[in-house]
Amino acid sequence: MDRVLGWGNRAVTEAGESHEAARLAKLQAIEALGIDPWGGRFDGHMPVASVRALPVNPESPAAARIAGRVVLRRVMGNVHFLDVQDSSGRVQVMLGKKQVGELGWKLAQELDLGDLVGVDGTFGATKTGEPTVFAREVAMLAKSLLPHPDKHSGMTDMEFRLRHRYLDLTYNAETMDRARQRVMLVRAMRRHLDDQGFLEVETPTLHAVAGGAAARPFATHHNALDIPLVLRIALELPLKRLLVGGMEKVYEIGRVFRNEGISPRHNPEFTMLELYQAYSDYRGMMDLTEGLIHACATALRGSGKVTFGEAEIDFTPPFERATYAELLARHAGADMADPTSLERAASVRGIDPAGKHPDVLAQLLFEQEVEHRLKGPVFVHDYPASLCPLTRRKRGNPAVAERFELFVRGMELANAYSELNDPILQEATFRQQLAGLAEDDSMARMDDDFVRALRHGMPPAGGLGIGVDRLAMLLTDTTTIRAVILFPLLRPERGPQER
Repeated sequence: MDRVLGWGNRAVTEAGESHEAARLAKLQAIEALGIDPWGGRFDGHMPVASVRALPVNPESPAAARIAGRVVLRRVMGNVHFLDVQDSSGRVQVMLGKKQVGELGWKLAQELDLGDLVGVDGTFGATKTGEPTVFAREVAMLAKSLLPHPDKHSGMTDMEFRLRHRYLDLTYNAETMDRARQRVMLVRAMRRHLDDQGFLEVETPTLHAVAGGAAARPFATHHNALDIPLVLRIALELPLKRLLVGGMEKVYEIGRVFRNEGISPRHNPEFTMLELYQAYSDYRGMMDLTEGLIHACATALRGSGKVTFGEAEIDFTPPFERATYAELLARHAGADMADPTSLERAASVRGIDPAGKHPDVLAQLLFEQEVEHRLKGPVFVHDYPASLCPLTRRKRGNPAVAERFELFVRGMELANAYSELNDPILQEATFRQQLAGLAEDDSMARMDDDFVRALRHGMPPAGGLGIGVDRLAMLLTDTTTIRAVILFPLLRPERGPQER
Protein backbone atom coordinates (compact mmCIF):
# COMPACT_ATOMS: atom_id res chain seq x y z
CA MET A 1 0.00 0.00 0.00
CA ASP A 2 1.34 3.44 -0.94
CA ARG A 3 1.75 6.02 1.78
CA VAL A 4 2.26 9.77 1.64
CA LEU A 5 5.49 11.14 3.06
CA GLY A 6 5.40 14.86 3.86
CA TRP A 7 8.81 15.79 2.56
CA GLY A 8 9.13 19.07 0.76
CA ASN A 9 6.35 21.25 -0.54
CA ARG A 10 4.80 18.43 -2.53
CA ALA A 11 3.62 15.05 -1.28
CA VAL A 12 5.95 12.25 -2.37
CA THR A 13 4.20 8.91 -2.90
CA GLU A 14 6.31 5.85 -2.26
CA ALA A 15 5.62 2.13 -2.12
CA GLY A 16 6.21 1.91 1.60
CA GLU A 17 6.28 -1.84 1.97
CA SER A 18 8.67 -2.37 -0.96
CA HIS A 19 10.98 0.35 0.38
CA GLU A 20 11.12 -1.36 3.75
CA ALA A 21 11.49 -4.76 2.09
CA ALA A 22 14.59 -3.51 0.24
CA ARG A 23 16.12 -2.31 3.48
CA LEU A 24 15.27 -5.56 5.22
CA ALA A 25 17.10 -7.37 2.43
CA LYS A 26 20.13 -5.19 3.10
CA LEU A 27 19.81 -5.94 6.80
CA GLN A 28 19.98 -9.66 5.99
CA ALA A 29 22.95 -9.10 3.67
CA ILE A 30 24.81 -7.32 6.48
CA GLU A 31 24.06 -10.20 8.84
CA ALA A 32 25.32 -12.62 6.17
CA LEU A 33 28.64 -10.76 6.24
CA GLY A 34 28.92 -11.65 9.94
CA ILE A 35 28.28 -8.03 10.97
CA ASP A 36 25.77 -7.09 13.66
CA PRO A 37 23.50 -4.51 11.96
CA TRP A 38 22.63 -2.97 15.33
CA GLY A 39 26.21 -2.29 16.34
CA GLY A 40 27.40 -1.78 19.87
CA ARG A 41 29.72 0.28 21.98
CA PHE A 42 31.92 2.62 19.95
CA ASP A 43 34.30 4.41 22.31
CA GLY A 44 36.74 7.18 21.60
CA HIS A 45 34.94 8.92 18.76
CA MET A 46 35.28 12.68 18.43
CA PRO A 47 32.50 15.18 17.77
CA VAL A 48 32.36 15.96 14.07
CA ALA A 49 32.85 19.66 14.84
CA SER A 50 36.13 18.84 16.61
CA VAL A 51 37.29 16.74 13.66
CA ARG A 52 36.53 19.56 11.23
CA ALA A 53 38.64 21.88 13.41
CA LEU A 54 41.74 19.68 13.01
CA PRO A 55 44.56 21.06 10.84
CA VAL A 56 44.84 19.72 7.28
CA ASN A 57 48.33 18.27 6.93
CA PRO A 58 48.81 16.00 3.89
CA GLU A 59 52.25 14.96 5.13
CA SER A 60 51.04 13.83 8.53
CA PRO A 61 47.23 13.65 8.57
CA ALA A 62 45.49 13.59 11.95
CA ALA A 63 43.66 10.47 13.03
CA ALA A 64 39.87 10.80 13.06
CA ARG A 65 37.24 8.56 14.63
CA ILE A 66 33.59 9.60 14.25
CA ALA A 67 30.12 8.19 14.74
CA GLY A 68 26.93 9.51 13.20
CA ARG A 69 24.09 9.20 10.72
CA VAL A 70 24.45 8.95 6.96
CA VAL A 71 22.51 11.94 5.60
CA LEU A 72 23.91 11.99 2.06
CA ARG A 73 25.37 9.24 -0.14
CA ARG A 74 27.08 9.42 -3.54
CA VAL A 75 28.50 6.40 -5.37
CA MET A 76 31.35 6.98 -7.82
CA GLY A 77 32.78 3.69 -9.03
CA ASN A 78 35.24 2.36 -6.49
CA VAL A 79 34.62 5.27 -4.12
CA HIS A 80 31.61 6.09 -1.97
CA PHE A 81 31.15 9.55 -0.49
CA LEU A 82 28.98 9.83 2.60
CA ASP A 83 27.95 12.85 4.60
CA VAL A 84 27.96 11.71 8.22
CA GLN A 85 26.25 13.89 10.80
CA ASP A 86 26.27 13.90 14.58
CA SER A 87 24.84 16.41 17.06
CA SER A 88 27.73 18.81 16.46
CA GLY A 89 27.72 18.92 12.66
CA ARG A 90 28.42 16.96 9.49
CA VAL A 91 31.49 15.97 7.52
CA GLN A 92 32.19 14.17 4.27
CA VAL A 93 33.55 10.64 4.50
CA MET A 94 35.35 8.94 1.61
CA LEU A 95 35.13 5.15 1.46
CA GLY A 96 37.65 3.79 -1.03
CA LYS A 97 37.52 0.13 -2.04
CA LYS A 98 41.26 -0.35 -1.48
CA GLN A 99 41.31 1.63 1.76
CA VAL A 100 38.48 -0.11 3.66
CA GLY A 101 39.21 -3.64 2.50
CA GLU A 102 36.93 -6.33 1.14
CA LEU A 103 34.60 -6.57 4.13
CA GLY A 104 34.29 -2.81 4.54
CA TRP A 105 33.57 -2.42 0.84
CA LYS A 106 30.85 -5.06 0.92
CA LEU A 107 29.31 -3.29 3.90
CA ALA A 108 29.42 0.01 2.01
CA GLN A 109 27.17 -1.46 -0.70
CA GLU A 110 24.45 -2.08 1.87
CA LEU A 111 24.37 1.40 3.39
CA ASP A 112 21.32 3.66 3.12
CA LEU A 113 20.41 7.19 4.08
CA GLY A 114 19.64 7.18 7.80
CA ASP A 115 22.04 4.40 8.77
CA LEU A 116 24.29 5.01 11.75
CA VAL A 117 27.96 4.23 11.18
CA GLY A 118 31.30 4.52 12.89
CA VAL A 119 34.35 5.52 10.88
CA ASP A 120 38.08 5.32 11.60
CA GLY A 121 40.48 7.13 9.32
CA THR A 122 42.41 10.33 8.82
CA PHE A 123 41.29 13.90 8.36
CA GLY A 124 42.20 15.97 5.35
CA ALA A 125 40.71 17.61 2.29
CA THR A 126 39.85 16.54 -1.24
CA LYS A 127 41.34 18.19 -4.32
CA THR A 128 38.42 20.60 -4.30
CA GLY A 129 39.17 21.56 -0.68
CA GLU A 130 36.24 19.71 0.93
CA PRO A 131 37.05 18.69 4.55
CA THR A 132 36.93 14.89 4.51
CA VAL A 133 37.52 11.87 6.69
CA PHE A 134 39.37 9.29 4.59
CA ALA A 135 38.10 6.00 5.98
CA ARG A 136 40.25 3.00 6.80
CA GLU A 137 37.49 1.12 8.62
CA VAL A 138 33.74 1.44 8.75
CA ALA A 139 31.51 -0.05 11.44
CA MET A 140 27.74 -0.60 11.31
CA LEU A 141 26.07 0.94 14.38
CA ALA A 142 22.36 0.78 13.44
CA LYS A 143 20.39 0.03 10.29
CA SER A 144 17.53 2.37 9.34
CA LEU A 145 14.59 0.31 8.08
CA LEU A 146 12.48 3.28 6.94
CA PRO A 147 13.48 5.85 4.29
CA HIS A 148 14.86 9.24 5.22
CA PRO A 149 14.37 12.47 3.25
CA ASP A 150 17.00 13.07 0.60
CA LYS A 151 19.01 16.20 -0.16
CA HIS A 152 16.52 17.61 -2.66
CA SER A 153 13.13 16.94 -1.06
CA GLY A 154 14.11 18.20 2.41
CA MET A 155 11.48 18.62 5.13
CA THR A 156 9.43 21.78 4.83
CA ASP A 157 5.96 20.45 5.69
CA MET A 158 5.45 21.66 9.28
CA GLU A 159 2.94 19.02 10.33
CA PHE A 160 5.23 16.25 9.13
CA ARG A 161 8.13 17.82 10.99
CA LEU A 162 6.15 18.01 14.23
CA ARG A 163 4.97 14.40 13.93
CA HIS A 164 8.49 13.22 13.13
CA ARG A 165 10.52 15.47 15.41
CA TYR A 166 13.39 12.97 15.37
CA LEU A 167 13.77 13.55 11.60
CA ASP A 168 13.22 17.29 12.02
CA LEU A 169 16.12 17.44 14.48
CA THR A 170 18.32 15.49 12.08
CA TYR A 171 17.61 17.38 8.88
CA ASN A 172 16.78 20.91 10.01
CA ALA A 173 19.69 22.57 11.72
CA GLU A 174 17.52 25.39 13.07
CA THR A 175 15.37 22.86 14.97
CA MET A 176 18.39 21.37 16.70
CA ASP A 177 19.76 24.84 17.40
CA ARG A 178 16.46 25.95 18.91
CA ALA A 179 16.36 22.86 21.11
CA ARG A 180 19.88 23.57 22.34
CA GLN A 181 19.01 27.19 23.07
CA ARG A 182 16.05 26.11 25.16
CA VAL A 183 18.37 23.91 27.21
CA MET A 184 20.68 26.91 27.64
CA LEU A 185 17.71 29.05 28.69
CA VAL A 186 16.62 26.69 31.47
CA ARG A 187 20.23 26.28 32.56
CA ALA A 188 20.62 30.09 32.76
CA MET A 189 17.42 30.36 34.82
CA ARG A 190 18.67 27.80 37.30
CA ARG A 191 22.11 29.36 37.54
CA HIS A 192 20.71 32.84 38.16
CA LEU A 193 18.23 31.71 40.82
CA ASP A 194 20.74 29.43 42.52
CA ASP A 195 23.17 32.34 42.70
CA GLN A 196 20.38 34.38 44.36
CA GLY A 197 20.06 31.75 47.09
CA PHE A 198 16.87 30.05 45.86
CA LEU A 199 16.26 26.36 46.43
CA GLU A 200 14.92 24.26 43.56
CA VAL A 201 12.24 21.75 44.58
CA GLU A 202 9.81 19.30 43.04
CA THR A 203 6.13 19.28 43.96
CA PRO A 204 3.35 16.83 43.05
CA THR A 205 1.93 16.65 39.55
CA LEU A 206 -1.21 14.86 40.75
CA HIS A 207 -3.48 17.05 42.88
CA ALA A 208 -6.68 16.33 44.74
CA VAL A 209 -7.89 19.89 44.07
CA ALA A 210 -7.19 22.04 41.01
CA GLY A 211 -5.75 25.24 42.46
CA GLY A 212 -3.43 28.16 41.83
CA ALA A 213 -5.07 29.31 38.59
CA ALA A 214 -8.40 29.62 36.82
CA ALA A 215 -8.12 26.82 34.27
CA ARG A 216 -9.79 23.57 33.29
CA PRO A 217 -7.82 20.56 34.57
CA PHE A 218 -7.26 17.11 33.11
CA ALA A 219 -9.08 14.61 35.34
CA THR A 220 -7.81 11.16 36.24
CA HIS A 221 -8.40 8.47 38.88
CA HIS A 222 -6.11 6.70 41.33
CA ASN A 223 -7.17 3.07 41.37
CA ALA A 224 -5.47 1.89 44.56
CA LEU A 225 -6.87 4.73 46.68
CA ASP A 226 -10.07 4.95 44.60
CA ILE A 227 -9.98 8.74 44.52
CA PRO A 228 -10.35 11.30 41.72
CA LEU A 229 -7.26 13.38 40.95
CA VAL A 230 -6.30 16.09 38.47
CA LEU A 231 -3.07 17.02 36.76
CA ARG A 232 -1.80 20.28 38.20
CA ILE A 233 -2.82 23.51 36.52
CA ALA A 234 -0.22 25.56 38.45
CA LEU A 235 2.75 25.10 40.76
CA GLU A 236 1.66 27.76 43.20
CA LEU A 237 -0.05 26.26 46.22
CA PRO A 238 2.48 23.52 47.11
CA LEU A 239 5.31 26.05 46.84
CA LYS A 240 3.52 28.44 49.20
CA ARG A 241 3.11 25.60 51.66
CA LEU A 242 6.91 25.42 51.61
CA LEU A 243 7.04 29.12 52.56
CA VAL A 244 4.96 28.19 55.59
CA GLY A 245 7.48 25.45 56.32
CA GLY A 246 10.42 27.87 56.36
CA MET A 247 11.83 27.65 52.83
CA GLU A 248 12.19 31.38 52.30
CA LYS A 249 13.40 31.32 48.69
CA VAL A 250 12.03 28.47 46.62
CA TYR A 251 11.39 27.73 42.94
CA GLU A 252 10.29 24.99 40.59
CA ILE A 253 10.58 24.59 36.83
CA GLY A 254 7.88 22.13 35.91
CA ARG A 255 5.18 21.02 33.52
CA VAL A 256 1.60 22.15 34.10
CA PHE A 257 -1.49 20.91 32.31
CA ARG A 258 -4.59 22.84 31.24
CA ASN A 259 -7.42 21.18 29.37
CA GLU A 260 -7.99 24.14 27.09
CA GLY A 261 -7.38 25.32 23.54
CA ILE A 262 -4.34 25.14 21.28
CA SER A 263 -2.95 28.21 19.52
CA PRO A 264 0.41 29.66 18.46
CA ARG A 265 0.83 30.75 22.12
CA HIS A 266 -0.91 27.89 23.94
CA ASN A 267 -0.22 24.17 24.37
CA PRO A 268 -2.21 22.00 26.83
CA GLU A 269 1.00 21.05 28.63
CA PHE A 270 3.66 23.67 29.05
CA THR A 271 6.58 24.60 31.28
CA MET A 272 6.40 27.17 34.05
CA LEU A 273 8.94 28.69 36.35
CA GLU A 274 7.34 29.63 39.64
CA LEU A 275 9.22 31.09 42.58
CA TYR A 276 8.43 32.58 45.97
CA GLN A 277 10.50 34.82 48.18
CA ALA A 278 9.58 35.48 51.79
CA TYR A 279 9.52 39.09 52.99
CA SER A 280 9.38 40.48 49.44
CA ASP A 281 6.46 41.82 47.38
CA TYR A 282 5.45 42.39 43.76
CA ARG A 283 7.89 45.27 43.33
CA GLY A 284 10.69 43.04 44.54
CA MET A 285 9.51 40.54 41.92
CA MET A 286 9.83 43.23 39.24
CA ASP A 287 13.48 43.69 40.13
CA LEU A 288 14.06 39.95 40.21
CA THR A 289 12.27 39.44 36.86
CA GLU A 290 14.38 42.10 35.15
CA GLY A 291 17.60 40.50 36.33
CA LEU A 292 16.49 36.97 35.51
CA ILE A 293 15.30 37.68 31.95
CA HIS A 294 18.33 39.83 31.21
CA ALA A 295 20.56 36.95 32.37
CA CYS A 296 18.69 34.53 30.10
CA ALA A 297 18.90 36.86 27.10
CA THR A 298 22.60 37.37 27.68
CA ALA A 299 23.20 33.63 27.94
CA LEU A 300 21.51 33.02 24.58
CA ARG A 301 22.20 36.23 22.66
CA GLY A 302 25.24 37.76 24.30
CA SER A 303 23.40 40.86 25.51
CA GLY A 304 19.99 42.07 26.67
CA LYS A 305 19.03 43.06 23.11
CA VAL A 306 17.34 40.37 21.02
CA THR A 307 15.73 40.31 17.59
CA PHE A 308 12.14 39.12 17.28
CA GLY A 309 10.85 39.23 13.71
CA GLU A 310 11.67 42.71 12.45
CA ALA A 311 11.72 44.22 15.93
CA GLU A 312 14.48 44.60 18.48
CA ILE A 313 13.55 43.94 22.09
CA ASP A 314 15.77 45.42 24.77
CA PHE A 315 15.68 43.43 28.00
CA THR A 316 18.21 45.70 29.68
CA PRO A 317 16.80 46.84 33.07
CA PRO A 318 14.84 48.80 34.05
CA PHE A 319 11.70 47.84 32.14
CA GLU A 320 8.82 50.24 31.55
CA ARG A 321 6.13 50.25 34.28
CA ALA A 322 2.50 51.33 33.83
CA THR A 323 -0.66 50.81 35.86
CA TYR A 324 -3.57 48.78 34.55
CA ALA A 325 -5.87 51.79 35.07
CA GLU A 326 -3.80 54.25 33.07
CA LEU A 327 -3.41 51.83 30.15
CA LEU A 328 -7.15 51.08 30.17
CA ALA A 329 -7.90 54.79 30.08
CA ARG A 330 -5.36 55.49 27.35
CA HIS A 331 -6.32 52.71 24.93
CA ALA A 332 -9.95 51.91 25.80
CA GLY A 333 -11.17 55.26 27.10
CA ALA A 334 -12.52 53.63 30.28
CA ASP A 335 -12.18 54.46 33.96
CA MET A 336 -11.43 51.25 35.88
CA ALA A 337 -13.12 52.63 38.99
CA ASP A 338 -16.31 53.78 37.24
CA PRO A 339 -18.81 51.01 36.30
CA THR A 340 -20.76 53.38 34.03
CA SER A 341 -17.61 54.31 32.12
CA LEU A 342 -16.73 50.62 31.71
CA GLU A 343 -20.22 49.73 30.45
CA ARG A 344 -20.15 52.59 27.95
CA ALA A 345 -16.69 51.68 26.64
CA ALA A 346 -17.65 48.00 26.38
CA SER A 347 -20.84 48.72 24.43
CA VAL A 348 -19.00 50.95 21.97
CA ARG A 349 -16.51 48.15 21.30
CA GLY A 350 -19.05 45.38 20.79
CA ILE A 351 -18.86 43.84 24.27
CA ASP A 352 -22.24 43.18 25.89
CA PRO A 353 -22.00 44.54 29.46
CA ALA A 354 -25.21 42.88 30.68
CA GLY A 355 -24.74 40.82 33.81
CA LYS A 356 -20.98 41.31 33.91
CA HIS A 357 -19.05 42.48 36.96
CA PRO A 358 -17.22 45.78 36.31
CA ASP A 359 -13.85 44.11 36.81
CA VAL A 360 -14.76 41.46 34.23
CA LEU A 361 -15.67 44.23 31.78
CA ALA A 362 -12.38 45.94 32.51
CA GLN A 363 -10.48 42.75 31.75
CA LEU A 364 -12.40 42.09 28.54
CA LEU A 365 -11.61 45.62 27.39
CA PHE A 366 -7.99 45.25 28.43
CA GLU A 367 -7.59 42.01 26.47
CA GLN A 368 -9.27 43.44 23.37
CA GLU A 369 -7.95 46.99 23.30
CA VAL A 370 -4.73 47.09 25.29
CA GLU A 371 -2.71 43.88 25.22
CA HIS A 372 -1.84 43.87 21.50
CA ARG A 373 -0.53 47.43 21.82
CA LEU A 374 2.00 46.55 24.53
CA LYS A 375 5.33 46.20 22.76
CA GLY A 376 7.31 46.15 25.98
CA PRO A 377 8.90 44.83 27.93
CA VAL A 378 6.41 46.57 30.20
CA PHE A 379 5.22 45.73 33.70
CA VAL A 380 1.46 46.27 33.89
CA HIS A 381 0.66 46.54 37.60
CA ASP A 382 -2.19 47.13 40.06
CA TYR A 383 -4.98 44.93 38.69
CA PRO A 384 -8.66 44.82 39.72
CA ALA A 385 -8.70 42.90 42.99
CA SER A 386 -11.58 40.55 42.17
CA LEU A 387 -9.52 39.07 39.33
CA CYS A 388 -6.76 38.06 41.74
CA PRO A 389 -8.03 35.85 44.58
CA LEU A 390 -4.52 34.88 45.74
CA THR A 391 -3.15 38.42 45.83
CA ARG A 392 -2.63 40.96 48.61
CA ARG A 393 -4.80 44.07 48.29
CA LYS A 394 -3.19 47.46 47.92
CA ARG A 395 -3.07 49.37 51.20
CA GLY A 396 -5.61 52.15 51.17
CA ASN A 397 -7.34 50.79 48.06
CA PRO A 398 -8.72 47.25 48.52
CA ALA A 399 -10.27 47.35 45.02
CA VAL A 400 -6.75 47.03 43.59
CA ALA A 401 -4.46 43.99 43.85
CA GLU A 402 -0.68 44.15 44.12
CA ARG A 403 -0.13 42.19 40.93
CA PHE A 404 1.80 42.70 37.73
CA GLU A 405 1.96 41.02 34.37
CA LEU A 406 4.94 41.46 32.08
CA PHE A 407 4.00 41.98 28.43
CA VAL A 408 6.33 41.72 25.47
CA ARG A 409 5.09 42.13 21.87
CA GLY A 410 1.50 41.80 23.07
CA MET A 411 2.19 38.51 24.83
CA GLU A 412 1.96 37.91 28.57
CA LEU A 413 5.32 36.56 29.69
CA ALA A 414 5.24 36.74 33.48
CA ASN A 415 2.73 37.13 36.30
CA ALA A 416 3.57 38.14 39.87
CA TYR A 417 1.86 39.02 43.14
CA SER A 418 2.38 40.32 46.58
CA GLU A 419 1.08 37.07 48.01
CA LEU A 420 -2.03 37.02 50.14
CA ASN A 421 -1.11 35.53 53.51
CA ASP A 422 -4.27 36.44 55.44
CA PRO A 423 -6.09 33.08 55.86
CA ILE A 424 -9.42 34.69 56.70
CA LEU A 425 -9.42 36.86 53.59
CA GLN A 426 -8.05 34.00 51.52
CA GLU A 427 -10.92 31.72 52.49
CA ALA A 428 -13.42 34.48 51.75
CA THR A 429 -11.99 35.14 48.28
CA PHE A 430 -11.94 31.43 47.52
CA ARG A 431 -15.62 31.15 48.44
CA GLN A 432 -16.44 34.20 46.34
CA GLN A 433 -14.55 32.74 43.37
CA LEU A 434 -16.33 29.38 43.65
CA ALA A 435 -19.81 30.82 44.24
CA GLY A 436 -20.71 31.03 40.57
CA LEU A 437 -19.60 27.52 39.64
CA ALA A 438 -21.92 24.53 39.36
CA GLU A 439 -21.48 21.91 42.08
CA ASP A 440 -20.28 19.31 39.59
CA ASP A 441 -17.73 21.70 38.05
CA SER A 442 -14.23 20.19 38.30
CA MET A 443 -12.95 23.43 39.86
CA ALA A 444 -15.80 23.94 42.34
CA ARG A 445 -13.74 22.78 45.31
CA MET A 446 -11.73 24.79 47.78
CA ASP A 447 -8.28 23.68 48.83
CA ASP A 448 -9.01 23.49 52.55
CA ASP A 449 -5.54 22.18 53.33
CA PHE A 450 -3.96 25.26 51.77
CA VAL A 451 -6.13 27.53 53.90
CA ARG A 452 -5.17 25.46 56.93
CA ALA A 453 -1.49 25.92 56.05
CA LEU A 454 -2.01 29.70 55.92
CA ARG A 455 -3.59 29.59 59.37
CA HIS A 456 -0.25 28.34 60.68
CA GLY A 457 1.36 31.55 59.41
CA MET A 458 2.90 32.28 55.99
CA PRO A 459 5.37 35.15 55.80
CA PRO A 460 4.57 38.10 53.54
CA ALA A 461 6.09 37.19 50.18
CA GLY A 462 6.44 37.94 46.52
CA GLY A 463 5.61 35.28 43.96
CA LEU A 464 6.47 35.07 40.27
CA GLY A 465 5.50 32.82 37.37
CA ILE A 466 7.21 32.89 33.96
CA GLY A 467 6.14 30.90 30.92
CA VAL A 468 9.34 29.16 29.87
CA ASP A 469 8.00 28.26 26.42
CA ARG A 470 6.97 31.84 25.67
CA LEU A 471 10.32 33.18 26.85
CA ALA A 472 12.00 30.61 24.60
CA MET A 473 9.87 31.90 21.69
CA LEU A 474 11.05 35.46 22.26
CA LEU A 475 14.70 34.59 22.73
CA THR A 476 14.86 32.26 19.71
CA ASP A 477 12.83 34.52 17.37
CA THR A 478 10.04 31.96 17.02
CA THR A 479 6.39 32.82 16.40
CA THR A 480 4.73 29.57 17.48
CA ILE A 481 4.95 27.72 20.76
CA ARG A 482 4.95 24.36 18.96
CA ALA A 483 8.40 25.13 17.57
CA VAL A 484 9.99 25.48 21.04
CA ILE A 485 8.30 22.39 22.54
CA LEU A 486 9.97 19.23 21.31
CA PHE A 487 6.76 17.21 21.32
CA PRO A 488 3.68 19.49 21.15
CA LEU A 489 0.23 17.94 21.33
CA LEU A 490 -1.17 17.14 17.87
CA ARG A 491 -4.40 15.71 16.56
CA PRO A 492 -4.29 11.94 15.94
CA GLU A 493 -2.60 11.15 12.65
CA ARG A 494 -5.00 10.20 9.87
CA GLY A 495 -4.77 6.71 8.44
CA PRO A 496 -4.12 6.15 4.71
CA GLN A 497 -7.84 5.61 4.05
CA GLU A 498 -8.59 9.10 5.45
CA ARG A 499 -6.10 10.94 3.27
